[in-house]
This record gives sequence, structure tokens and C-alpha cells, in this order.
Amino acid sequence: MLPPVASRFVAGESAATVLEHARQCNEDGIGVICNRLGEHYHDRAPADADAAAYERLAADIGASDLRACLSVKPSQLGLLVDEDVFRENLARVVAAGADHGVFVWMDMEDHTTTDATLDAFEHQARERGGGVGLCLQANLRRTADDLRRLADCPGKVRLVKGAYDPPNDIAYPTQSRVNEAYRADLEYVFREYDGGIAVGSHDPEMLTLAADLHTKYGTPYEVQMLMGVRETAQRDLASVCDVWQYAPYGSSWPAYFWRRVLERKENALFALRALASG
Repeated sequence: MLPPVASRFVAGESAATVLEHARQCNEDGIGVICNRLGEHYHDRAPADADAAAYERLAADIGASDLRACLSVKPSQLGLLVDEDVFRENLARVVAAGADHGVFVWMDMEDHTTTDATLDAFEHQARERGGGVGLCLQANLRRTADDLRRLADCPGKVRLVKGAYDPPNDIAYPTQSRVNEAYRADLEYVFREYDGGIAVGSHDPEMLTLAADLHTKYGTPYEVQMLMGVRETAQRDLASVCDVWQYAPYGSSWPAYFWRRVLERKENALFALRALASG
């Protein structure tokens, strides 16, 4: 069992727990993006095992009335083993999603995996005519060009600021410059994309901008936030727009939990209070 302090950010260790979490979120009008924790595999066996677990989860979601989907990491599906392994496992998961009517998101990892991830996404999206989405990071200087490349692609795009720390020659070095790029990228996708826009942000300024751009261009969009972060805001937003919560689950929760705790002062304070109270 997860300690209470970790259960704020992680929806349990099993598929059953994340599905129960999805049911509870659905009652508040929030969809759930289910991510099985695991990444940076250098052997094929765990990559194949996680792909199989996602196939089972897709079947479970498809057999339910839950508003839920999947999100996978390329290094979880074998990208660091071999690109062909990654593509094979991704194809398995996307096929299972298509069979059961379950959407599949692809997370974006560090900058060394960007090209392989983008190529695999575009192949799946164009081959299947949709059913798959890709995360792009505004802190990378290349992202504006990547958005133009994908403008006519039938898949969805999730725009985030970026959680990794790439070299300055390929990324914007300051938060103010990242924010500037995020605003410009949002303007572009709302103006040029027909649909399939996900605004992955907890920043009230960017969420307000997205709502304004929706009014200006009429482009449909959804907001995506992490489990455990601004959950009151998530419920409030769900009354006025489409909101999805990214909910990780699985036995590899300690590393993910500490990443969430350390990245924001508010999260760290929450964890300290919980630990102090026993």
C-alpha cells in the first residue's frame, strides 16, 4: 500500500486502483489519463511486459463506461533497447487502444528521444487516422517547427512547458523565454489546428490564454493536469471545459513521487506536513 503522502500523486500500485481512481474523477467531470510507471528500460523483457499490461488495461477500460485513456513513455516501451522494439510495442498498445476504443498518448522524454518519438507518433497517427496523441515541449527551440510539421496530422498534440533540462543550444534558458514560447505555440495550434489540442499546464495565465484563444478561433481543446496538483482548480475547470487528469500507477512509484515533491514548493510543504503528522 502507498503511504498517504504518496497517494496524493499516485493512483495506487495496480490497474484496479487506477480504474477506481478514474471512476471517482469521472464523478467530478474529469477524465483520467492512465500511466503505468516505468521508464528507461535497457532490457526487452520489462518493455514487453509493460506493453502487455497496457493492452490489458485498454481492454479493461473498453469493457467499462469509464472516461479514461492511456499514456506511455517511449523508454518504457523499449526505445533504449532498440528503436524497432519501441515501435513494435507501441504498435501493440495503439492497436489494443483502437480495438477497445481507448485513446493512447505518447509522453515526450529527454531531447535525445525527440526524433524517434515524433517519427513513431506520426507513423501511427497517419496510418490509423488518429487515436494517438503526442506531447511536445515548448522549452525546446525546435518545437515551433515540429508543430508546423504535425499541423495536418490526424493525431492530437499535448503542449507542455517541459520538465527536462536540455542544453541551452537546443532549449530556451530562462523561464520567461519558455513562457513566451509556450504562448506563441498555443496561438499557433489554436489558429492552425482543426482540433486535438491538449493544454498541459497548471499555470493560470496559460489556462486563461487557452480559453481566450478558444473564444477567438473556436478550436476545441482540453486541459490536462497532474494528479495531486491544483485538484480544486481541476474540478472548477471541469464545469467550463474538457479536463483530464494524468494519473500514474504502479510499483515504481517512489521515484515519481519524489520528483513531484521536489519540483514545486507547495508539493514539498504538503509532503512535510503529512510526514510530520505521522
